[in-house]
Amino acid sequence: MAEMMSNMVEKLANLASEMIRDCYGIEGKMRVLNSEIQALGNRAADVSTVLHEKEVLTGRKRKREVKGWLEKVTVKKTEFESLNQQLQQTRFYNFSSRLHLGSLIKEMKLEVDKLVECGKFAEGLFLDVCKTKGRPLMTAEWRGQRALEQNLKTVWAWLMNEGDLQVGVYGMGGVGKTTLAMHIHDKLLTDPTFNGYVYWIYVSQDSSIHKLQNDIAHVLNLDLSNVDNENHRAARLFEALKRRNRFVLILDDVWENFEIEKIGIPLGANGSKLLITSRSVDVCNRMGCKKNIKVDVLCEKEAWELFLNKLGSGTKLSHETEKVAKDVAKICAGLPLGIITMGGSMRGVTDIHEWRDALEELKESSMGTNDMETEVFPVLFCSFNRLRDPKLQRCFLYCSLYPEGYRIPREELIGKFISEDLMDKRKTRQANFDQGHAILNKLENASLLERIDNERVMIHDLIRDMALRVTSSDPKFMVKAGLQLYEMPEEQDWKEDLDKISLMCNKISIIAHCLSPKCHKLSSLILRRNPLEVIPESFFLHMHGLQVLDLSHTWIQVLPNSVAELENLNALLLAFCFALKHLPPLTKLTELKELDLNKNQIKELPPGMQNLINLKCLNLGDMSSLEMIPAGLFPKLSQLERLIVPDHLQVRGKEMEQC
Repeated sequence: MAEMMSNMVEKLANLASEMIRDCYGIEGKMRVLNSEIQALGNRAADVSTVLHEKEVLTGRKRKREVKGWLEKVTVKKTEFESLNQQLQQTRFYNFSSRLHLGSLIKEMKLEVDKLVECGKFAEGLFLDVCKTKGRPLMTAEWRGQRALEQNLKTVWAWLMNEGDLQVGVYGMGGVGKTTLAMHIHDKLLTDPTFNGYVYWIYVSQDSSIHKLQNDIAHVLNLDLSNVDNENHRAARLFEALKRRNRFVLILDDVWENFEIEKIGIPLGANGSKLLITSRSVDVCNRMGCKKNIKVDVLCEKEAWELFLNKLGSGTKLSHETEKVAKDVAKICAGLPLGIITMGGSMRGVTDIHEWRDALEELKESSMGTNDMETEVFPVLFCSFNRLRDPKLQRCFLYCSLYPEGYRIPREELIGKFISEDLMDKRKTRQANFDQGHAILNKLENASLLERIDNERVMIHDLIRDMALRVTSSDPKFMVKAGLQLYEMPEEQDWKEDLDKISLMCNKISIIAHCLSPKCHKLSSLILRRNPLEVIPESFFLHMHGLQVLDLSHTWIQVLPNSVAELENLNALLLAFCFALKHLPPLTKLTELKELDLNKNQIKELPPGMQNLINLKCLNLGDMSSLEMIPAGLFPKLSQLERLIVPDHLQVRGKEMEQC
């Protein structure tokens, strides 16, 4: 018994001694930790230097794990400073506080050691991707149009001539400038005599030097997010492009003059060239183009050949019907865009009555127009009108909510069709997506949408303009997407009869506290991709009809409580809201079908989740701060078809089986 007591006393004494050492030896441990933190910071600085030099020199892209490691190092350095400050403020005789700090120091040392080990990056810093000149843009074969073939040869010869650094392609909207430039782009990719890179930038009417710099940096895999000064950004771009091998930079649809030096484009470096397309030859000249080529409308013969090509070989016309069809083609005034769009809308039509009807519609809508560019709008509207199916028309008009020149992901677009109830309802999510793809294919076949690749589509700027004319009355849209706006539209612009509003891709950071639009009929509000930080409570008070609210890619920290009153909401999209920490109760949002919370700082799911009985899609992916998912939640979401949960949280198989 005595021996047992002696052992116990000895163990207690050793434990007490260790605690005292932990308590009163923390200054020394802190000095050791400080040295390790400094070494870790130096390693991070070296890694950042290598990343910058290699990205600029080769255009290679850093691995996500490298980016994540650098972010963790920054956080750990901040945590260390906080810990050091706590130590300075703790009195020497405060045993409990110093004991707690000693525990934190020990824990941080383990984390720092782990970061040091991870920072060796034995597998390298960069993605192991195949070096390519670029990605092809065209998906269709170019047939006929001898004038355009001649233009292609001319532009190609100029680009291959060492003395011609800047080449301009100009002509009216819809005449085929972009098509010509796309073929040049793809020919450069495949031509063995061109040993260099090809970069394509869509400029658009509302561009700026800052936006152009961002777009060029994006295709170079160059990060300019922390560089605000325009001259410094230009210098970074200049350095990055100059270190590349020979390149051709294509700026498509330039509306105003930009000084090449201010953007940061090093013309002539290693034989590098600039090709621009514009509606104005003056813009080409002011941007230094010594060689300009005008893309003109097609002659009557080529226009008819292109029209027949778009009708397809399966459209067999009688002699009488062909006469009417030729009259339809003539009204397109030789503009390829009008010919392609109108021909696509009449594909498969052989009945002469339908052709006469289309001709009459075109004649009536074309009355009063006297310039070629205006004449194309009645042709485009006729093609839209001939869709006949209201479902196709609704889905097409929705595409106009995106900015001009935006390459729209098909899956994202179809998701919006579903959320907006624009299509017929199917039993499963997969069936709905199949229907969505079929609709996009029909719109492509009607030449109202362009397929960029298997994953993205685009709408031509003139076709988009036509869609915006349609949506100026019924249904009524307010579209101010991608206009570089810094402020929300004035309250008088928020009309009561608006159906959809798109303010995506702007620079709006503040919503005035007095702004409370009375938009009772509003079904869709898109504010994504704005540096928006705060939304006042009053903003949503008069939007009770809202079905889709898209706040993705904003910097809001808190979602206002007024959102919890939007009882008709079908989709609440909050993906990539990195600063978001709090959501109001969702108890009343029983109509919600999609909730996207991917990437944020939310620690716990909002109250009322179990009430979302109609929820079909729930994305909780990459919610790294989420501490737990309430037990028994998923079985209550009986309609759930798609579920994404964070990797660090586990969901019991039994619950998943009950979903």
